[in-house]
Amino acid sequence: MGAGNSMMNDLTIIQTSQGLLRYMEKTCPKLKEKGVVVSCDARHNSDRFADLTATIFLNSGVPVYLFKCTPTPFVPFCVSTLGCDGGIMVTASHNPKEDNGYKVYWNNGAQIISPHDEGIAKCICENLQPWPDSWNTDIVHSSSLRKTPKDLKNDYFVQIKKLCYHSSSNQNTPLRFTYTAMHGVGYDFAVQAFEAFNFKPLIPVKKQVDPDPEFPTVKFPNPEEGKSALDLAMSTANEHNSTVILANDPDADRLAVAEKLPSGDWKVFSGNETGALFGWWCWTCYKRDHPESSGEDVYMLASTVSSKILQSIAAREGFNFVETLTGFKWMGNVSHDLMENGKTVLFAFEEAIGFMCGTVVLDKDGISALAVAAEMAAHLAGKGMTLATQLEEIYNTYGYHTSCNSYFICHHQPTIESLFHSIRNMNGPGGYPTTCGPYSIKYTRDLTTGYDNQQPDNKAILPTSKSSQMITFTFENGCVATLRTSGTEPKIKYYTEFCADPSKGLGKEAVKAELDKMVACIIDSFLQPEKYNLIARTE
Repeated sequence: MGAGNSMMNDLTIIQTSQGLLRYMEKTCPKLKEKGVVVSCDARHNSDRFADLTATIFLNSGVPVYLFKCTPTPFVPFCVSTLGCDGGIMVTASHNPKEDNGYKVYWNNGAQIISPHDEGIAKCICENLQPWPDSWNTDIVHSSSLRKTPKDLKNDYFVQIKKLCYHSSSNQNTPLRFTYTAMHGVGYDFAVQAFEAFNFKPLIPVKKQVDPDPEFPTVKFPNPEEGKSALDLAMSTANEHNSTVILANDPDADRLAVAEKLPSGDWKVFSGNETGALFGWWCWTCYKRDHPESSGEDVYMLASTVSSKILQSIAAREGFNFVETLTGFKWMGNVSHDLMENGKTVLFAFEEAIGFMCGTVVLDKDGISALAVAAEMAAHLAGKGMTLATQLEEIYNTYGYHTSCNSYFICHHQPTIESLFHSIRNMNGPGGYPTTCGPYSIKYTRDLTTGYDNQQPDNKAILPTSKSSQMITFTFENGCVATLRTSGTEPKIKYYTEFCADPSKGLGKEAVKAELDKMVACIIDSFLQPEKYNLIARTE
C-alpha cells in the first residue's frame, strides 16, 4: 500500500471499481437486480477500500451485500447462495502487513479468468478519472441498496455440515485441537465450524486469535512457513495436552495442520501431505455413502505444481483426476464446468496449503477444511491411528510421493527474466536442457512460451501466459520439477516431486535421498543463486 499507480490506495481502488462496474454493466444484464458481494479482512485500510468499492456500485444503483472482517471463502459462498453477479474481497491473504489486494469473483462463484480479466482491465483503463461522487462513502451508511443479511453466516455452516460424517463420535473424541487465526479473521468462523461438526471447543492461541493488522507475533503471517510461524501454537498445544494444531492464514482461506509425534516433536504437514490425506478421506467418505459407485463421474483436481498423489489414487480407485494451472481460479472454474455437466467434484487442492472440500465454495476454504481435518483426525484416533500413520498407509498403498518445494527471493525483474532466458537456451538458441547433472530430462513444458515436447505438435495443452515464468521438467526417472515466478511476491519458486512405483519396492528414505540429490542439481544448474544473487528462504 502506498502512493502511486502501482500501489494499493484510494485512487487505485476507485479506478479498479469503476472499471469493474462498467464491465459488469456490459456483461451482466441483471446487475441492478442481482447485485454484488463486497467484504474485507482486517488489514490496514481494508475497511476503507471495501467502503470505496461499495460506494461505486451503490452510486450506480447496484445492490451491495456488504460484510466486514470475514474469511475470503465467505464471499464466493455468498455470491453463489444469493445468486449475485460477482463478488469482491479486499485482502492480501498471507502477505506482509504492508500489502493489500483486491480479489474478484464472477457469478459462478469462482475467481475471474479470461475473458473477464482482460475485459475488466480494459474497462479500468477507460475509467481512470474518478467520478465526482466516488470519494464520498456516506452512501454506504444511508443507501437502502446496501444489504447485510444476518442469516448467511448460519447458511454457510449448514452447508459445510454436509461434509460431516461422524457427528456423534466427534463429540466424544479424546483429541484436543489447538487453533490459531494468525492475527486474522478466522477465529469466530472456526469456532462455529467446530460446533457444526459437534466437536468440543477449540483451544485458541490467545495472542493470535484476534485480528491485528500488525501481525505482531510472527515474522510472516503465513502458516505455510511451518514451525517458524507456529511456535506459539505449539507452545499452547503443549500446555494443554493438545496433539493437533489447525492454523488458518489471516484471511482463512488456507489451512496448515501439525501433529505431535510420540517422540514429542511436532510434524507440520506440507500442503502435498495434507492434500493426500484429504484426498484419501474424501474418497473414503464418498464410498461409504455410494458403495456401488465406480467413480466414473467423480472428480478430484490439483494444480500442476502440486503432488500427483491424487492422480495415483484415482488410477487405483477408478475416479477421475484433472490437473489445472496453478491457482484456485482455474480449479474453481473447472469444478463449476464439471458440475454443470452432472459430475461430482469431491476435492481439489494446491500445494500452498489450499484445500477445497466439496463444492460449498468454489475456492480454497480454510474453515471447512479445518473441520474436515479435525473429523479425519478424530476418526483415525478412534482406530488407534494418527494422521502421520495414515499418511504412511496412503504412500504404502499408492506409492511414495516425496516433495521438496521452496523458493528464492529476487526483487529485480530483469534478473528473473535473464535466469529463465538462460534456461531456455542452455543448448543454444531455443535449446532447452536435456540433462541436469547426471539426470536425463524426458519432457519439457514451458507455459510461458507454449512449448511442450510431450505433445505431438510440441504445443502445450494447458493455458499459457507470457506475463509469468513457468517451466516444468519431467525426468527419465519419474521426477517432476517446476520452476515458476510468484504472482504476488518477489519469489522464484521451485516444486519437485519423485513418485515411486509401489510395485518396485522403493522405500521412503531411498526416494527422499534421490530427490534431495536432484534438487541440489536443479539449484546449482538452473537457478544458480550465486550467479543471480538470489536470496534463499530462511526459516
